Amino acid sequence: MLTTFALTLTALVLFYLAVSVKVVRQGYQYTIERFGRFTEVARPGLNFYPAFFYAVGRKINMMEQVVDIPGQEIITKDNAMVSVDGVVFFQVLDAAKAAYEVSELYVAIMQLATTNLRTVMGSMDLDETLSKRDEINARLLSVVDHATNAWGIKITRVELKDIRPPADIVNAMGRQMKAEREKRANILDAEGARAAEILRAEGEKQGQILQAEGRREAAFRDAEAREREAEAEAKATQMVSDAISAGNPQALNYFIAQKYTEAVSQFANSPNAKTILFPVEATQLIGTLGGIGALAKEALGGDGAPTPPAPAPRRGPFGQSQG
Repeated sequence: MLTTFALTLTALVLFYLAVSVKVVRQGYQYTIERFGRFTEVARPGLNFYPAFFYAVGRKINMMEQVVDIPGQEIITKDNAMVSVDGVVFFQVLDAAKAAYEVSELYVAIMQLATTNLRTVMGSMDLDETLSKRDEINARLLSVVDHATNAWGIKITRVELKDIRPPADIVNAMGRQMKAEREKRANILDAEGARAAEILRAEGEKQGQILQAEGRREAAFRDAEAREREAEAEAKATQMVSDAISAGNPQALNYFIAQKYTEAVSQFANSPNAKTILFPVEATQLIGTLGGIGALAKEALGGDGAPTPPAPAPRRGPFGQSQG
């Protein structure tokens, strides 16, 4: 009988010890209550609290958590209806405040984020709500974190997942974007055409300048050539004149013969001449030159009678010479 009592008492003691030991998992903290009143927070690990006197109140998750903001319709400042949803990331810093300062922590955070989201986005235009997500997130983070500070939690991030304008506004925005792109394309085309015209005009200007410079250089070269030709002509004339003054009429004969042959060659080079009948024989040319030289010698005061030119033989109709 005594043995049975001892075994029973031992079993009750072991059961009491087992019930009194509290094992807290990593990432959690438990609130300990004594007869329903909070006393302390049990940290992760093995904790001993006498049963029937102490009990676990709340099991608080100390890891970073996320709460979804359900989709809702919001009217912007310019009376546009948009659908918005998002997420809130938070972490519990004080387990006691999170357990006893607010009832249903997740619901409270979700409702607080929803109301402030309406307030922030309702004060902005539609274009601002679509283009300033970072500003909306920052404003929501500041407001919600300040409001939940008394609950022992820290709001780490607030992110908008999606902003959906109505279909008619989306279509209008698409048309506006298309018109804006066409406008930019037309501006770029006009600027390209203007640049092309400017470059073309610059090219024509440079071409005209180069042509003018070429004409000027050619005129300068022509003038220089004519000047040199005139100098050569004057020098040749002076040499002929000196030779004639020295009593040598052959130089004059050579000079006159040269001019005579140059004049005859012009008939062949004339563009209006189709057929030329010019019966000039070598004996006639020599006789003519000799007569001209004699006349020049006589005109210059030379001695001796001028030598008459030899008469050119006449030819008959059949090419025979006649006396």
